[in-house]
Amino acid sequence: MKRNLNHFSTLLFALFSGLIFGIGLILAGMANPAKVLAFLDLAGLWDPSLGLVMGGAIAVGLIAFTLAKKRTKSFLGLPMNLPTSRIIDKRLIIGSLIFGIGWGLVGICPAPAFVLLGTGSLKGIVFLVAMLIGMAIFEYFDARNK
Repeated sequence: MKRNLNHFSTLLFALFSGLIFGIGLILAGMANPAKVLAFLDLAGLWDPSLGLVMGGAIAVGLIAFTLAKKRTKSFLGLPMNLPTSRIIDKRLIIGSLIFGIGWGLVGICPAPAFVLLGTGSLKGIVFLVAMLIGMAIFEYFDARNK
């Protein structure tokens, strides 16, 4: 019974966190591809406001990860699973370039794509389908190379 209650509270906390994150993306304009593209358009009508959003996110993340590194369990009692690799390799660089090019072309990244999916945006749906296909292609070739 206690395990089911813990699982339920974990799911409820995840739902609540995702809802707050999604609302934050909407309020910050990160779910608006036109606003994101205006931020990336340094030679045109540049909109620097998303830089403040990113700066705030980095500050919050820095504090959260600093505190998380000192813990062995999360606040919900689950084990901490923090990234451990600090290696910058070819896979990381190529993946970052592909992510950045995709973001720059359409003004959508994965989290805002889910927000757009919730609004019924065709652009968000197409992006998510393309992203899932890309992930499947990666998994296929990654499994073949092992």
